[in-house]
Amino acid sequence: MRVVIAGAGSVGRSIARELLSHDHEVTLIDKNASAMRVSQVPEAEWVLADACELPALEASEMEQADVVVGATGDDKVNLVFSLLGKTEFGVPRTVARVNNPKNEWMFDQSWGVDVAVSTPRIMTAMVEEAVAVGDLVRIFSFRQSHADLLELTLPADSRVAGTRLGRVVWPSDVTLATIVRDGRPLVPSPDDTLEAGDELLLVAGADADTDALQELLVPKG
Repeated sequence: MRVVIAGAGSVGRSIARELLSHDHEVTLIDKNASAMRVSQVPEAEWVLADACELPALEASEMEQADVVVGATGDDKVNLVFSLLGKTEFGVPRTVARVNNPKNEWMFDQSWGVDVAVSTPRIMTAMVEEAVAVGDLVRIFSFRQSHADLLELTLPADSRVAGTRLGRVVWPSDVTLATIVRDGRPLVPSPDDTLEAGDELLLVAGADADTDALQELLVPKG
């Protein structure tokens, strides 16, 4: 897979290193010469240019990218980069970093963004998750499908604690994706049993009844 990343700061470089470790091809673009720390990610291709200018993106062979990532600290740059990637180069998938939560509403398909990643929202969700067993927390939203990734730590008095997954009737448009138990992710199967303290990661579609999900997993009161 070929990935073009706008922003060669600490976030962009970290993403690049992770992708390269999985044998993907990565190009990093940044207009600041001070960001050209090539020795830190020597396996990547580096381009010193403005990621919002078409000639720079053409030079980066953006049309060959499978995914582009707007990872700069400027929301305007991430939006323009995503829009150009989608409309001018037909990139199949665009991912954009949201720095200011007030700008989240713009990071959608109208700006060419398939997936918006809001670090402040994720950190807030992690704080809420850390202090609230039994609370259903939205970790992440998929802009294209409008589905949500939800997390809940199963309380000891949940009515489904000790129940085989094959006997649990989930609300419509809800799927259990992963169980995290003792720090280890488990792929759910019908024969697995839910246990108190399990961290459940669920995918809920746009029409999912999250109130019914909360009622299923957490006792009233």
